[in-house]
Amino acid sequence: MYLVWNLLSLAIALAGLAYAINAFKQIMAKDAGDDLMQKIAKLVQDGAKAFLFAEYKWLAVFVAVAFVLLMLGTDDPANGQFLGYKTAIAFLLGCGASAIAGYFGMHCATRAAVRTTQAAKTSLGGALDVAFKSGTVMGMTVVSMGLIGITLLFLIYGAPDADKEAVNYINYILGFSFGASSIALFARVGGGIFTKAADVGGDLVGKIEAGIPEDDPRNPATIADNVGDNVGDVAGMGADLFESYVGAIIATAIIGFSLVPGGLEGDAHVAALTNLLMYPVVLAAVGVVASFIGTFRVKADDESKLSEALFGGLIAASIALLIGGAALTMIMKPSPAMTPGSAETASHWNVYFAMCIGLIGGIVIGKITEYYTSEKKAPAQTIAQQSETGAATNIIHGLATGMASTWGPTLVLAISIYVCNDIAGMYGICVAAVGMLSTLGISLGVDAYGPVADNAGGLAEMSHQPPEVRERTDQLDATGNTTAAIGKGFAIGSAALTALALFSAYKVAAGVTLSLDDAKVVMGLLLGAMLPFVFSSMAMKAVGKAANAMVEEVRRQFREIPGILEGTGEPDYVRCIDISTKGSLREMIAPGCLAIAAPIVLGMLVGREAVGGLLAGATAAGVMMALFMANAGGAWDNAKKYIESGALGGKGSPAHNAAIQGDTVGDPFKDTAGPSINILMKLMTIAALIALPLFKTATVV
Repeated sequence: MYLVWNLLSLAIALAGLAYAINAFKQIMAKDAGDDLMQKIAKLVQDGAKAFLFAEYKWLAVFVAVAFVLLMLGTDDPANGQFLGYKTAIAFLLGCGASAIAGYFGMHCATRAAVRTTQAAKTSLGGALDVAFKSGTVMGMTVVSMGLIGITLLFLIYGAPDADKEAVNYINYILGFSFGASSIALFARVGGGIFTKAADVGGDLVGKIEAGIPEDDPRNPATIADNVGDNVGDVAGMGADLFESYVGAIIATAIIGFSLVPGGLEGDAHVAALTNLLMYPVVLAAVGVVASFIGTFRVKADDESKLSEALFGGLIAASIALLIGGAALTMIMKPSPAMTPGSAETASHWNVYFAMCIGLIGGIVIGKITEYYTSEKKAPAQTIAQQSETGAATNIIHGLATGMASTWGPTLVLAISIYVCNDIAGMYGICVAAVGMLSTLGISLGVDAYGPVADNAGGLAEMSHQPPEVRERTDQLDATGNTTAAIGKGFAIGSAALTALALFSAYKVAAGVTLSLDDAKVVMGLLLGAMLPFVFSSMAMKAVGKAANAMVEEVRRQFREIPGILEGTGEPDYVRCIDISTKGSLREMIAPGCLAIAAPIVLGMLVGREAVGGLLAGATAAGVMMALFMANAGGAWDNAKKYIESGALGGKGSPAHNAAIQGDTVGDPFKDTAGPSINILMKLMTIAALIALPLFKTATVV
């Protein structure tokens, strides 16, 4: 059955990739608009392509060095060392799959935006169809590439048989997750710095100093801002969730290997092991089918039904997963031991309920995030009201809102973890993470649709389209802000569960007892809790440096290029793209190296217990920081949009200027530092698992 489940999952993954390619072809068949629209779109397309190529050149150096180091590592399964060429090849495959998924999603998004603008000339429904289809290209590519990589490695590295007490190859596949995480962190940090440098620089000089509207073609930073939406919120977000997706599946398989019930021999042992290893993989494949079903629900011609259509698609996919997951559970009957080596097992239905808890928990966290960030809800509107007394009160209330927003998602996560552990042990917690991410094909599509709608609005403004076109794209964009907020909450929740699943895998592999009576553990705990703050500081400073260069450049162009503000001069858009590119690539190195080096250095100097504490502290503090920063930034952004809709004096009012400054503070919160913490938590754990043989020996349980 091992071969059958792998081949079935691989076939579904290939079908998902075929769907993404076909959807891309359908988008490209749409009308791309007039010559001016295509000229502006070409600037964005070329800028995004140039950035990713430059980023991938830098990353190629890191990948090559890491590949060589992994190749030089010891491959000695009998002594718990799983490096060498097998892990190195898996690492390379993970890097490649993540890079391909990110590039293809970005390539599609930059071409879909102009076609969304053109479709908006005719109807809102047509524009929604193009923008959402582009999002599903990203979503289905991510899940398909992830599943293809995992199933191929499972097939290549062998299957459990009656003579094997240990399925050693599962440890080599950690290299795939390490590769995905490495690309994700650099893509998220680099893309986040790029987009926010352009956004902050453009807003401060364009909106506040020059008094020109957002997306005005007279602003030299406008094209760079649109490029940033694609490299940060499409390619970066895709890489982020790609590594969560594969991390959750691989961590569950590793835990499943350690939780085969005691006392089983021969074929019974192999059957139980196969089911525990393959259940998360096949469940993810069922999720691909469920996501495909959910896409048919996303249709709307009425502004008031946009959110309902997008959220309805996610609900339809979730229901399909619940039904498909139940059928799969009846067939596979995964029954893990409650603790390693124990004969006491959890019912396979308890495993299914853990999956349901993860799935529902992700949706609930998304809706809580929506409440705290939507311009239609009290928190963002209260921040807007605080803007009437200046930027300081806006910022104070935005920070307070972000802090307050942490309690709801944290409570959901805490209850989910407790219940899943109670009914199905560590395997239940890991399956909950897979359940939360199984419908990623559509949930990422709902999120990645937002940047396309945003770019479509910018193109409408820059190409001087009729007012009704901009109104329709603004309606899509407003809904996109809400779906983006839901997506960020979903990403943080899934990151927390995935990090916990990986942490459980580390604890089992390291054979450590993590007690607060142990000074090494407490030391690691404190250092781990500190790391998200230092990491965030590095990312925020990077945005500040790059934004400062952007501000000076926009001011220079306004000052030195004749006729820009009158509309008779042509801004130098390429120069602004170049500034964001160089700034982001230069500044992304240090945060990325910190995430990888911290657990390895501590493990080599102090030991495995200290690293366990480090990972626990980084996860707890990281979840809080990520929620706080993402929600505060989203609330600031939508408070500004609430004023721009006509409230409190509308555009150009003192409240609007204060809200712009608050949003400027929030930009690196929600699009650079906050999302990157998701990856920090997981990459540290994967690096620790890979480098475990290098650590000082722990006290064996």
